[in-house]
Amino acid sequence: MDAVFWIAFFTAATYINAGWMREQVCKYMCPYARFQSAMFDNDTLIVSYDESRGEQRGSRKRGLVPDEVGLGDCIDCTLCVQVCPTGIDIRDGLQYECINCARCVDACDSIMDTMGYKPGLISYTTLNRLEGKVWTWKRPRLVGYGIAVVAMIVLFSGVLYSRVPLAVDVLRMRGQLYHEVPGGFIQNTYMVKTLNMGDQEETFRLRISGLTEHQLSPDAPFSVAAGQVGEMSVNIIVNPDSLTSVVTDIGFTVETTDQRLKAHSDGRFLGPTPLADANEGGY
Repeated sequence: MDAVFWIAFFTAATYINAGWMREQVCKYMCPYARFQSAMFDNDTLIVSYDESRGEQRGSRKRGLVPDEVGLGDCIDCTLCVQVCPTGIDIRDGLQYECINCARCVDACDSIMDTMGYKPGLISYTTLNRLEGKVWTWKRPRLVGYGIAVVAMIVLFSGVLYSRVPLAVDVLRMRGQLYHEVPGGFIQNTYMVKTLNMGDQEETFRLRISGLTEHQLSPDAPFSVAAGQVGEMSVNIIVNPDSLTSVVTDIGFTVETTDQRLKAHSDGRFLGPTPLADANEGGY
């Protein structure tokens, strides 16, 4: 049933976004249009129209030299507007709706080739290049983004290097606090889930910390296949005289038998009110 729901959901979303809303998604929903203006400078490579070469616009016969009639290379065919998926006119300058798909570049170059003019009236270029300025790497944003990228690579590499392909999750058994077992001891039951994220089967042991005297059952190594979750129900048995509180914070540590991999999870051990506290409450 869930599969049917998600298939219907994504089908409807695809139809609405690509078949009905279309360019409205790029204009109003896509975040790229919102942050691109804050990221580029005058030396950023963008799709742009060479106004100095294209103006004055006007239609003319094929083979006519534009300078002879006081026109630029743009014949005002509007093909660049017709092929634009967001419906903008690139000749009006840089606009946030532009998604840099370069369809206008291909359309304009085909017209330039038909007219016998040099291609590149609309091209990937920079604002400084259009103004005849020389490109330079001394750009604060370029340097800042470079430093940010290097920092992210270093941090990501550190995370990968220090990654431990092991995780453990411990849940107390529901519906019970604690119960007494023969000998006057107190027992808590837990479900220990061990996730082996490595590429080979591993053998683990479980250790308990935070209790001065305790017995773990079962207390034996267990194996978990690669990429699998091993579930094991364990009992912790404690002498109630060793408890100093109703709730005792304890720790569960799962490690390989050779101590190569280790993972930790916190838990609580519940017991009766300590005898000393009960006596004080009686006075």
